[in-house]
Amino acid sequence: MLEDLLEGAGRSIVFGLVGIGLMAVGFLLVDLLTPGKLRDLIWVDRNPNAALLLSANQLGIALIVFTAIFTSYDEFGRGLASTVIFGLLGIAVMAMAFLVLDWMTPGKLGEVICTPDRHPGAMVSAASHFGAALIVCACIA
Repeated sequence: MLEDLLEGAGRSIVFGLVGIGLMAVGFLLVDLLTPGKLRDLIWVDRNPNAALLLSANQLGIALIVFTAIFTSYDEFGRGLASTVIFGLLGIAVMAMAFLVLDWMTPGKLGEVICTPDRHPGAMVSAASHFGAALIVCACIA
């Protein structure tokens, strides 16, 4: 019984590290899609639009990782591989959703996200990110 507990704890650590790594990749993606440095936009400039977009991105990735783990294969290696694959796929789909929305709307979406005043386009972009994540979650389950 203790052995099962320790094995489960070890798996939790590995899945946790993979999830954090995928969220870091998501952070880098949002940083690439928006002009300027995302760290400065959120933590120095206190930009609500950038914070909203990054929040939706991070929650979306966390939901994908959760779904992949929750529906994971009994075999640890396959479950871990599934989590990584669906996590990266989700990040790519979220990037595509951002680019499609940018193409469909006037101006540059990245610049809208960087404006200091709240902008409705940031809410739409955040919803698009989270919606893309939900689509990937549905494919996992």
